[in-house]
Amino acid sequence: MSRMGKWPLHPLVYEINTAVWLTSLSRTYGRPISLGGIPQAELERLAELRFDGVWLMGVWQRSAASRTIARAEPALLSEYRRALPDVRPDDIIGSPYAIADYTVDPLFGGDQELAALRQRLRALNLRLVLDFVPNHLARDHAWVGARPEFLVQGTAAELQARPNDYFEAGGRVFAHGRDPNFAPWTDTVQVDYRCAAARRAMTHLLVALSERCDGLRCDMAMLVTADVFCRTWGGRFDPPGADFWPDAIRGIKRAHPGFLMLAEVYWDLEYDLQQQGFDFTYDKRLYDRFQRRDDPEAVRRHLVADIEFQRRLARFVENHDEPRAAAQFGPEGSKAVAALAVTLPGLRLLHQGQLDGFETRWPVQLRRAVPEPTNTDLQAFYQRLLNAVDSAVFHEGSWKLLEARAAWSGNRSCWNAVAHRWVKGEEFVLAVSNLSPDPMQCYVPLELPALSGCTWELRDLLSEARYDREGDGLLHPGLYLDMPAYGRHVFAFA
Repeated sequence: MSRMGKWPLHPLVYEINTAVWLTSLSRTYGRPISLGGIPQAELERLAELRFDGVWLMGVWQRSAASRTIARAEPALLSEYRRALPDVRPDDIIGSPYAIADYTVDPLFGGDQELAALRQRLRALNLRLVLDFVPNHLARDHAWVGARPEFLVQGTAAELQARPNDYFEAGGRVFAHGRDPNFAPWTDTVQVDYRCAAARRAMTHLLVALSERCDGLRCDMAMLVTADVFCRTWGGRFDPPGADFWPDAIRGIKRAHPGFLMLAEVYWDLEYDLQQQGFDFTYDKRLYDRFQRRDDPEAVRRHLVADIEFQRRLARFVENHDEPRAAAQFGPEGSKAVAALAVTLPGLRLLHQGQLDGFETRWPVQLRRAVPEPTNTDLQAFYQRLLNAVDSAVFHEGSWKLLEARAAWSGNRSCWNAVAHRWVKGEEFVLAVSNLSPDPMQCYVPLELPALSGCTWELRDLLSEARYDREGDGLLHPGLYLDMPAYGRHVFAFA
């Protein structure tokens, strides 16, 4: 079967902000560029970085109502000015998560240009991932007038009592989409998943989208599960016991067995969404533990989970919802967490600008970003890291978390190290990150009997370093490591 026949077990996916990317390309090439006119060299550059898929975030038609709200909300305007000091009204195009219609926004070239781009990506062995926003639609979506029964409705009294939660349209009161822990998204309308006809309509939409790409990233996927939805909105699903994702995903998989479904999910519901059919679920818990820089052991505790669960997690150190890794962790700290996240089992998600060391998070309502200088040191690091994980051992090998042991009595710095290995046949790789701002010394027993009786060359794929070590010593007491603050290694054995 060709590489394009199915996704790898542990795919590498690159998130691109479509609006910002096209604006930047237009500026670079001195002409307007839409999806159909992206220069071939730009696509080849993505292929050369060894990605398996490209997530084009925000291609769908944005809402005029969302654009109006985005240009008037004081808190959003302050956020825009922090990210883009010279922001202009025409930079503000509205949220990509308030979708007016699941057709490609004319601003980006329309449906035919996306279809043509997909074919060009496939010729480079790159798969296309797009967005699906199940919980809500734009408040000016056609269903508000044509299919109001598919949407959560309220009363005039609720609108008067909670004007930020509801809006009036066509003589009816509708609820804004919401996460129960936060204020509603006022540019959206809530889909009513208790209604069987609404679920069928959303399933039909989902299956139709699967014809146009190779995977979908499903926004806030846990919000439309029966349990969460009914706790948020009351009532029950019709019929009782029904749910959305299991049937919807089965429909996609029947039509496209190799299709990838990625869930943005929080609240420790990752396993539940995997059981409902998702191939991968966000590992936000790992990201949160990376931020606890005073407790690297929390990361290791997280990684003792069952491998069947872990291989279906999506690992990341930044995305469009989170701060930039270089700003959040510092340039060296970001290398340590990225070297770990990208070499773990599961889907490895990287973000546009991450490889360049950008530090400004881009508000998703903007089409333009402030130019930032490339951090050439970080860029070189990521090039080495992506080259390293292109090896078959990281896609097809077996994985094991290892224990870093004290280098000598009383030295507790070993708790700052996270070490793991991959094995495929006679190919061995060891990855170690020091997640602390302090130096670290430890022994890492490799637990590979095949190492015994031989001398091995350890080649660090993240640097030019080479070391010769006796196999018996690698088994006991283990590989000795003396690593600087935020040091990292990915050793190949030969």
